[in-house]
Amino acid sequence: MTARCNPKRFAFMRLAFRPFFLLGALFSLLALLVWLAFWHGNLWLAPYGGMFWWHQHEMLFGFGSAIIAGFLLTAVQNWTGRPGLSGWPLFALVSLWLTARLLLAYAAHLPAWLLLLIDGSFLPLVALAMAKPVITVRMWRNLMFVPVLLVLALTNIAMHVGVMTGNTLLIPEAGHLAILIITLVMVLLGGRVIPFFTSRKLGIPQPDRRRSIEITSVGALASVVLLQGIIMLSSLSANTTLAALMVIAAISNGWRLSFWKGWLSWKEPLLWGLHLSYAFIPLGLAMWAWQLFTGQRVETALHALAIGSMGTMMLAMMARVSLGHTGRTIRTLPGVGVALGVLLIAALLRSVWLVLFPHSSHWVYSVVIIAWCLSYLVFVLHYAVPLLSMRVDGEDG
Repeated sequence: MTARCNPKRFAFMRLAFRPFFLLGALFSLLALLVWLAFWHGNLWLAPYGGMFWWHQHEMLFGFGSAIIAGFLLTAVQNWTGRPGLSGWPLFALVSLWLTARLLLAYAAHLPAWLLLLIDGSFLPLVALAMAKPVITVRMWRNLMFVPVLLVLALTNIAMHVGVMTGNTLLIPEAGHLAILIITLVMVLLGGRVIPFFTSRKLGIPQPDRRRSIEITSVGALASVVLLQGIIMLSSLSANTTLAALMVIAAISNGWRLSFWKGWLSWKEPLLWGLHLSYAFIPLGLAMWAWQLFTGQRVETALHALAIGSMGTMMLAMMARVSLGHTGRTIRTLPGVGVALGVLLIAALLRSVWLVLFPHSSHWVYSVVIIAWCLSYLVFVLHYAVPLLSMRVDGEDG
C-alpha cells in the first residue's frame, strides 16, 4: 500500500481518541435529537428493536462504547510505551462501529444474527487491541480492563438476544448490567486519573491511597456487577442483597472521593467536572438501592449514573485528553465549564427532581435532552478542528 493511501497520513487516524471522541459525541447529539422528536410524536426512525430498545442500547453501546474505546486505546500507548492503534486497523475498527450504528438505525429488515455479528464484534476487537500491547510488555495491572470489556460485550449480545427471542425481561436486566459495568470502568479509571490530574493542576500532593477504601470501593461495585450478571442470566430475585451491596459501594466510593480534595478545584471546570461526575456514582447507587428496597422503578437512579456520571465524566475527560494529546495547552475552553454545569443540572433534574416531582416528567425529559445536546455541541464546535488536525508540536499521535 502506498503512503498516499495510508490513513495514518491523516491526523484523524493517528490515535483512537480522535475518531471515537468526535464521532461518539456527534452520534450522541444526533441520537438524542431523534429521541426528542420521538417524545414529541415525530417518528424519524424505525430502528431495529424499536425506539425504546434503540435509545437504551445506542447510548450505552453506540456512544458509551465509542468513548471508552477512544480513551483506553489511547491510554494503553502511554501505559505500555507501545504504539497505539492507528492507520488502517483503526480505520477498520471505526468503520465497524459506524456500520453498526447505521444498520441498527436504518436496516431493521436485515437478519438479526447479522446485526448481532456486526455490532457484537466491536468490543471484543477493542479488548484484543488493548490486550496485545499490555501482554507484550507484561504490564498485567492494566490487563484488568480486557475482561471488563469482554463482559460488557456479553451484555450487548444479551440485549440483542432479548430482541431476537422476544425476552422482554432480559433486555432491561442486560441494560442495567451494562450501566453498572461502565460505572465500574469509571471507578477504575477515575481512581487513577482524578487524583493525579488534581494534584498536577493545583500543585498539591497526591492523596495517600488507603488500601481498605480502594479495595472496598472497587470490590463492592464489582460484586454488584457480578450479582446483576447472575440475575440477568438466571432471573434470580436478589433485590435485597443487590441493594445492600450498592449501599456499601455508594458509601465507600463517596468516602474515596472525599480524599481527593475536589473542593480545591472550584476554579478549574475540567477538574470540578470530574469530581462532581464521580460524586454521581455514590448518588446513583444510593438511589438505586433505595428504589430496590422500596420496590420502585430504578429509572431515575439509572439516569443519575448515565447522565451525571457517564455523560459528564466522558465530556470532561474528552475535553482534557483532546487538548493534551494534540499538543495543546490543557485549559478550559470558553463554554466548556457551562456545558459541564448544564449537564450536571440536567442529571439532577432527571434523577433527584423527578423523585420529588414525578408529575413534571414530560417537560423534564425535553429539557434534559436539549441540555445534553447543547453540552456536546459545545464539545464538537471546540474540538472538531484539533481532532482533525495534526499535533501542534509536530509529534506523532
